[in-house]
Amino acid sequence: MRVLAAMSGGVDSAVAAARAVEAGHDVVGVHLALSRMPGTLRTGSRGCCTIEDSRDAWRACDILGIPYYVWDFSERFKEDVVDDFVAEYAAGRTPNPCMRCNERIKFAALLEKALALGFDAVCTGHYAKVIEDADGNPELHRAADWAKDQSYVLGVLTHEQLRHSMFPLAETPSKAEVRAEAERRGLSVANKPDSHDICFIPDGDTRGWLEERIDLTEGDIVDVDGQRIGSHPGANAFTVGQRRGLKLGTPAADGKPRFVLEIRPKQNEVVVGPEHLLAIDEMRGIKVSWAGLPIDEVRTGGEFDCMAQVRAHGDPVAARACVEVAEDGSQQLLVRLVEPMRGVAPGQTVVLYQGTRVLGQATIDSARSVLRPELTTVQG
Repeated sequence: MRVLAAMSGGVDSAVAAARAVEAGHDVVGVHLALSRMPGTLRTGSRGCCTIEDSRDAWRACDILGIPYYVWDFSERFKEDVVDDFVAEYAAGRTPNPCMRCNERIKFAALLEKALALGFDAVCTGHYAKVIEDADGNPELHRAADWAKDQSYVLGVLTHEQLRHSMFPLAETPSKAEVRAEAERRGLSVANKPDSHDICFIPDGDTRGWLEERIDLTEGDIVDVDGQRIGSHPGANAFTVGQRRGLKLGTPAADGKPRFVLEIRPKQNEVVVGPEHLLAIDEMRGIKVSWAGLPIDEVRTGGEFDCMAQVRAHGDPVAARACVEVAEDGSQQLLVRLVEPMRGVAPGQTVVLYQGTRVLGQATIDSARSVLRPELTTVQG
């Protein structure tokens, strides 16, 4: 096949491209320029898409003997990922920019351009696998190494996108093996640190970054009874489950820490309370999509058992789910958890699994808890 290898400049994408070449595919490497003003150097494992990353990607392609290009997706990245991130926080929600990047950049804009240029598939260094069912339809599954599994952030991929996706690291038992392979192949990125945090906020100071882009207005911090117990510089800079940065001064009656339970952007209020009130029993999701063909229960409107996961490396929780149709005709996903889950925030993504298979995903619009009926609903 003609394969376009997305080269981030890291060890995973380099080894994935090498394996695609070794498998006999006609491979071309491409690095995505996602910033008009990329940093010259990374700071350890912080940041990505820097000039250094571009050079590392070029060196890998040179060693592999494949063509190398840089494609400028900076404007699309700004509109679809960065601006979306700011808008979600401004609305009191907690977005996942990696999901948006995979959905709108790496497996929408990139794949669209690749197919237009005659490529058959896009190859990335994600730890996940695509398996075909008996009829040849693609299914997305967890990688062999669950500790590095990235199927969660790929839960936004559609049936058509999965048909043109290649993940050569799917069966790799550990990241150590990938690094060892890179060293054997003479790839200079063998010991390069993994990137983490939000790539466009390399110093990790999300609140400081947001304060430069969102109009923050001082407001009240209240307890679950609505009593004012402090003030905040702007509700939009907080997220559900947050403990640090509240600066309440006066301790709780029981002496235990208080956590953010709810963001109320219209009232500019932050609701705080004890940790056990973070427990959520039910979620309702919007912007629903299915990773491959929907299972029968989705097509017939029935309930189904599944595992629900709301963070990239969070623990999945047993659940019952069903699809409901909203007044505007769109799908909504209702997920009832068998065991409560903590720290669920509107704007996060819930990904559903059956076994190792990814069924689909939705953006959390609201979450309910039987432990705090007085708050009824946490919503964006």
